[in-house]
Amino acid sequence: MFEELIIAGYGGQGIMFCGTLLAHSAMEEGLNVTFFPSYGAEMRGGTANCRVVIATEEIGSPIVKNPSSLIIFNKDSLIRFAGQLKEKGLLIVNSSLVKEEIVEEKVEVIKVPVNQLAQKLGNNKVANMVGLGVYIKRKGIVSLESTIRALQNILLKTEKKNLIEINKEALKAGFQYQATL
Repeated sequence: MFEELIIAGYGGQGIMFCGTLLAHSAMEEGLNVTFFPSYGAEMRGGTANCRVVIATEEIGSPIVKNPSSLIIFNKDSLIRFAGQLKEKGLLIVNSSLVKEEIVEEKVEVIKVPVNQLAQKLGNNKVANMVGLGVYIKRKGIVSLESTIRALQNILLKTEKKNLIEINKEALKAGFQYQATL
């Protein structure tokens, strides 16, 4: 198994945390992983993306040019990265912010209103976890359980430990949303 993923959106959408959590989940399951963050010049509102490579074999480089999957949280990121996706790849799009019709015949497109689903949970800031939950369910590379364990391990060491439950709920909401497609 060899999965190359780009997660992209605006700064402040939790893009890096999403990638970090996925990387820790993969390590939790004994997989090889690389995580490569990229920030725009601005802290909030600028661009942010990260590349995550997960594999059963050794990983030669953290550079991802043609990902097998994309999780896209805004229109600018869709424009920038959609053309790089491999044929038969997976494109998860935040339909809360990307309203354009996406016509991609050679890839699987899953539109998810991640912001609306996060708002239903009472916190728009967990939209990233909803998107990650969809990805986890669809790809099956890491389990929801290992992702929740990694989430707890990461947040327990920070001042954000009070956000563990809402993030768990958001992951589950995304996981369950995908199950209904």
